[in-house]
Amino acid sequence: MGLELIYAEGQTPLDDDEKEGLLLPFIITRGELDDHEQRNIEGAIRWTMERRKKFTADEVLSEDFVRQLHVHMFGNVWKWAGNFRNTNKNIGVDKYQVPTELRMLLDDCRYWIAEHIFGPDEIALRFKHRLVSIHCFPNGNGRHSRLMADVIAEKILGHDFFSWGSRLLAKQGTDRKTYLNALRAADQGDISLLLEFARS
Repeated sequence: MGLELIYAEGQTPLDDDEKEGLLLPFIITRGELDDHEQRNIEGAIRWTMERRKKFTADEVLSEDFVRQLHVHMFGNVWKWAGNFRNTNKNIGVDKYQVPTELRMLLDDCRYWIAEHIFGPDEIALRFKHRLVSIHCFPNGNGRHSRLMADVIAEKILGHDFFSWGSRLLAKQGTDRKTYLNALRAADQGDISLLLEFARS
């Protein structure tokens, strides 16, 4: 039978090859997958909190850290965790542009910080928005980009983690709709709704 997935609005569908990367063959429903992914993500959050004193800005703003965080978030569930996608999706740059676009984003973020181009929250959220727009991985990009923003805010910029509406945004609901509307506004250059939502 295999894994049957129903996608919430804005979620990236997996192709059949990517579904084959599931490390837990007993999972067959979206709910079971969400539960296992959430447990893995909670472990990644603990990892960032336990190690946060050892992280440097140069370490966090590196391709290696971006990949490593994705592995910590999804590596117990998906074989391809931490690997850039090799298919095009309903969102994101062309698969061949992922490494280049990510390098440009990391360089831009270093510049924003060094030159105080934006306030701390805006730096972290502009990074998050661009990262999810690149869509580095087959799946988990929204959750990954939010945790990256949290790490940047806390470790590099000395601010608290974001609350992100205090809800699980992977599930359909009002908070997810508000979040997606904020991302769409950011796509058009207006980051104000994302700034507001991230601290709500």
